[in-house]
Amino acid sequence: MVRRSVQKIEAAGEESATQPGMQALTRGLRVLDFIAEASTPVRFMTLLDGTGFPKGTLHRLLQTLIDERYLILDEWNQTYRLGSRPFQLAHRAWDQFDLRGAALPELERLTSLANEATRLGRLDGNKVLYIDQRDPEQQVRISNGIGARSAIHATALGKAMAAHLSHSERYRLVMDGELEAFTDQTIVSNGDLDQQLNIIKARGYAVSIGEQFEDISAVAAPILDHRARPIGAIGVVGPSYRLSTERLHTLGREVIEAARRISGNVGELAMSISVAPKPLGAVQDNVSCAIPGEDFLGEGPFWSPETGKLHWVDILAPAVVTGDPATGERSTRPLPELVGVAIPKKSGGFVCATENGIKTISSNGQIETLAEPEKDHTGNRFNDGKCDAKGRLWVGSLAITTEPGKGMLWRVEPNGAAVKMDENFHVSNGLGWSPDNKTFYFTDSGCRTIWAYDFDLEEGAISNRRAFVEVAEGDGVPDGLCVDEDGYLWVAMWDGWCIRQYAPDGTLASSFPVPVPRPTSCAFGGEDMSTLYVTTARIRLSAQQLVEAPLSGCVLAIETNAKGLAGNIFAG
Repeated sequence: MVRRSVQKIEAAGEESATQPGMQALTRGLRVLDFIAEASTPVRFMTLLDGTGFPKGTLHRLLQTLIDERYLILDEWNQTYRLGSRPFQLAHRAWDQFDLRGAALPELERLTSLANEATRLGRLDGNKVLYIDQRDPEQQVRISNGIGARSAIHATALGKAMAAHLSHSERYRLVMDGELEAFTDQTIVSNGDLDQQLNIIKARGYAVSIGEQFEDISAVAAPILDHRARPIGAIGVVGPSYRLSTERLHTLGREVIEAARRISGNVGELAMSISVAPKPLGAVQDNVSCAIPGEDFLGEGPFWSPETGKLHWVDILAPAVVTGDPATGERSTRPLPELVGVAIPKKSGGFVCATENGIKTISSNGQIETLAEPEKDHTGNRFNDGKCDAKGRLWVGSLAITTEPGKGMLWRVEPNGAAVKMDENFHVSNGLGWSPDNKTFYFTDSGCRTIWAYDFDLEEGAISNRRAFVEVAEGDGVPDGLCVDEDGYLWVAMWDGWCIRQYAPDGTLASSFPVPVPRPTSCAFGGEDMSTLYVTTARIRLSAQQLVEAPLSGCVLAIETNAKGLAGNIFAG
């Protein structure tokens, strides 16, 4: 109520300053702003309380806005939402958008920040046309500048834009015909390029390392309009000896931020670039780095008691990783597509949830498709998964762009038969079961909620979905989770700098600070199953943030007083 009272006072002050005769227009615009900023359709009483307008005045304003198609009244639940007219105006605004003018401050800011050349480009047929460039003082001349055109598939700016085209547009612009191989680094296989574009779309930026020119590297992000369509791209380009692979990925966050500033923060973004400040207070002594590394987006840890090793994935590398906490050593098995989880299977090797389906990796590295539950849902990918006590894989999906409502929950049998168990999720994530196998937990990170279901182990059925935990905005986002033998949930809090422990009744029992902003998932392991291993991410952290959190991308270990439940392997 304090916030709304302040809004009313501010509104009164603004109206007193408006020109005579303009009060109705000002009030109408304020109603539109109020409804546009609301996360859900708004009821009349909410508008009345939020705007402070007289009841009769508000009724007249709403009716006029409905008559002019700026608002729609849902008769069923008596709520108001935006009509078609604002969207028509938005289309016209983007048609007149001055890309070069809007990008100028960001080109100059990036040049100063990176001390490298920055470029602005747009699609021109099946090429990238460079329409502006800023050069640093330590200039190394790059042959193709403003007005030059380059291949989409071999440039950072081109790939950044192509990643946000529809599937058919990609094939028409990029993959229709034979692709020219500029260097040994250039990807010319249509299938491989399509998978790379999906990785780029998930990361939010593209890199080019010695592709069109062997000694030139670049990183770029797409500039998206209100429909998440690419209207251009902005990037940093320079000599490869100055732009190492590590530096390119560090600059990825900066070009994303520049692109979003240019477009006014519209469009879609798979993961946030803002990071909560590091909380006050020291990290506890029981937290350490178990396995050093630089994972873009580590996820899905699985402890193997037989080998004493930990398995997990780097979603955006993409790769399956195995690490030994006793030595800190790790080995990596690269994969050709986005991968959400890798779980050991009874017959050896792994079962993996990937971008295009459920795959198996044999002990000798052979990859085969087990199931394609979402074959008809182009633009989705599979994310986190776990196996129940019968060895069935439970796995969730999400849109690569994290568009709400696209995610689903599946149960995959050892023979590959797949059954859809639930749907309409935003960002499918952490899963787990209570020790008695009577409750199933499933996280939707997009709405900051951990759901609980009644679980029938014999039938593999779920029912009675209800909210188990709802996390407030600003407290981080619930990501991967695991369950201990007493039924407590341990949840990694993305952008929360901590692991939270929730009691079986859903109350917050404890919080364990970690030295990274983005812990992603956790699993119990160690000789007595009391060590909590935590995967982390370094994706979209700036150079300064990585200085403050240098363990981002490592696997952490937390020594606890709890004892975890062993993970179940896949029965196939």
